[in-house]
Amino acid sequence: MQSVLRNWLYPGETRARIKPEQHLLDAHRNIRELMEDTSIPASVRAELSSEFEEIESISNKLRNGEIHIAVFGRVGVGKSSLLNALLHKKAFSTSPLHGETRMEEREQWRSVREGHAVLIDTPGIDELEGAEREALARRVSGRADVTLMLCDSDLTQPEYRALEQLCSVQRTVLLVLNKSDRYSRQECELLLNRLKERCRALLPPERIVSASSDPRPQTVISQDSLGREQETRREVPPDIASLRDTLWAILENEGHALSALNAAIFASQLDEQVATRIVEARKSVAEKIIRNYCIGKGMLVALNPVPVTDLLAAAGSDVAMVIHLGEVYGFKLSRREATKLLFTISAQLVALMGAYWGMNLISSALKTVSAGLSTALTATAQGALAWYATYLTGNMAQTWFSRGKSWGKAGPRNTARSILASLDRDSLLQTAREDLVSRLKGR
Repeated sequence: MQSVLRNWLYPGETRARIKPEQHLLDAHRNIRELMEDTSIPASVRAELSSEFEEIESISNKLRNGEIHIAVFGRVGVGKSSLLNALLHKKAFSTSPLHGETRMEEREQWRSVREGHAVLIDTPGIDELEGAEREALARRVSGRADVTLMLCDSDLTQPEYRALEQLCSVQRTVLLVLNKSDRYSRQECELLLNRLKERCRALLPPERIVSASSDPRPQTVISQDSLGREQETRREVPPDIASLRDTLWAILENEGHALSALNAAIFASQLDEQVATRIVEARKSVAEKIIRNYCIGKGMLVALNPVPVTDLLAAAGSDVAMVIHLGEVYGFKLSRREATKLLFTISAQLVALMGAYWGMNLISSALKTVSAGLSTALTATAQGALAWYATYLTGNMAQTWFSRGKSWGKAGPRNTARSILASLDRDSLLQTAREDLVSRLKGR
């Protein structure tokens, strides 16, 4: 795990040149930079509020030097009992009834160099009507630096899938066969070998251990001085030596590196989420802007009684739309830059849709020789075409901005062709007509 972290933070660095403390410092700095990034829109922060709260928690965890160890498993497998055995006290509640743990619980365990290990109890993953608790258990164990996956027999299919999931996210996992006192020594050994064989693609054999966190009392039969047999119950101490030694060796050798790696992975995942949400948020805002300009230009063209020149007057709204879209994507364009971009877009659309532009000009000219209902129909048709043209122009501009003010390898011609191919022209024109007719009636 240390090598994974080293490659993530310091590609090419050698072991001798990197100190464990540097992992924590850099992980903490990266997290703070993400939290304090002013370029993240408020709407995106609101959508990811729970994730940002969690990253704040991880930041505090790094600052305090904490290493988190979580137990994970189905109901009744002995998660709380195992943690109590490690602590040598009853800190986590247990019950003969299933599902005693209903929320995340924490308790400090032992000091680790300049920090300390924290034990985390989680609800069972198979409770009836416990979907939220199961989700909590998976989230907590997924964020832990070390996860103890508990079982009390050979793994069921759901348990094996859960173990696969835990091992796939670059976390340190130990598989613990708990309640080993239920088996004879030979049976326990056979079962451990079975687990090691079955899980060899997921875990090294030394990461699969047995434990008996809450052994059943033993029945002891003794004789008194008169030879009468007496039966007594004797408590048996927990047997967690193998687990404790394995766990403590991991913490001593890799604890801080594991904590830093976990933080780095979560920060990277959140960074990807933020980037995705920003893209989605910008796209959503851009779509609303384009739609508003479509309606505005369509109405302007439909209501303007002057032939042909109404199209020229409405072109100014396209310039405003391009400038507005640029602001959404973090670019400030002058009118000259926006006009230049519009010329590029229009050239591609004219080349691909020459018939449309001819039809548009004819409709404009017809407005002066039409009367009554004919004029209204002609104006609406022309307004719908202007709506559609603005929609295409807006989508072209949005694509250019989303690619960092670049057409990419495709170039403007192929970009325009791709956008045209992805749109249902008849459906969009019908939407445009409905928009304009409803607004014209309102006037």
